[in-house]
Amino acid sequence: MFRVLIVGAGLTGSLCACLLRREMPSNTRIVVWDKARGAGGRMATSRSPNDPTCTADLGAQYITATPYYSQKHQSFYEELLAHSILKFLTAPVEGMVMKEDGSRNFITPQGISSIVKHYLGESAGAEVFFNYHVTHIHLKDEKWEVCRKSGAPEQFHAVVLTMPVPQILQLQGDLDKLIDRTQRQKLEAVSYSSRYALGLFYEAGTEIDGPWAAKYITNNPCIRFISIDNKKRNLESTDAGPAVVIHTSMTFGLEHLEEGKEKVEPLILEELARVLPGLPKPVSTECQKWRYSQVTQAVSESPGQMTIHARPLLVCGGDGFTHSNFDGCTDSALKILDVFKSNL
Repeated sequence: MFRVLIVGAGLTGSLCACLLRREMPSNTRIVVWDKARGAGGRMATSRSPNDPTCTADLGAQYITATPYYSQKHQSFYEELLAHSILKFLTAPVEGMVMKEDGSRNFITPQGISSIVKHYLGESAGAEVFFNYHVTHIHLKDEKWEVCRKSGAPEQFHAVVLTMPVPQILQLQGDLDKLIDRTQRQKLEAVSYSSRYALGLFYEAGTEIDGPWAAKYITNNPCIRFISIDNKKRNLESTDAGPAVVIHTSMTFGLEHLEEGKEKVEPLILEELARVLPGLPKPVSTECQKWRYSQVTQAVSESPGQMTIHARPLLVCGGDGFTHSNFDGCTDSALKILDVFKSNL
């Protein structure tokens, strides 16, 4: 049995699991570890603790496909549309700037994490474990021995690392001496923006009025984006409560990065009261700190992946090697698949 470990159950990791399952021999055992409590990574959908039907996307808000990627990744878009995981964004988004003519925007009716869950489901037989925080990787007997914060080490014939690049560089064990000087320089040059996201959850029947489903805020030191999530996803219902999502500006995220969420949330709510003074009081809230929100500087030349060791295979991927959107992660997963095909 050939064992492959994928570290990270975000978009790149889940798509890698799906593609490897479809392309690799049947005796390949795919294992996915993620340090979080659930799948999604930065494509995270949260649920109200009072009502599981009330959900909010605290990470990615919608997907934009340029004409180039609509054609290049046509099969991926068609698959997600066929399963009703993606639908066209038709709700009004105030202040949206289309960077390229012919681009299309998509929403996820069941939340942005439904894309990741779809790909994990398509990796039939893959074993997915949450609350598995990888700390060390050792080269041992022509295999990789991978350690986590709790539990016994396990050995794998190949390892794929899809977490943010700074977290890859923090791994201990043999990885430090295996990364050559050029690779290290490229990895250390990768940078990310940081921001906070705040979800407000409401009781069923609460009305949140407004001419838009989402809105970009300009010239505000704190708030950059607001979404009435059920309106954005065309899911207005009397049975499920609405949810509002606030994304902070990158400047605000950087200024408050090392502060606790309990200190930052009141600051966001105070500013929100000025921006939307009539907003009802939520029954619950959830504040999310995204230390690694979006890639501002990827690995030079955006190769999609970086092979640290060929046999046994250790390869890194994710948006840090391309760019921070659906197509960047898809490109990375495809490049990782190519590495497996050429090295195994």
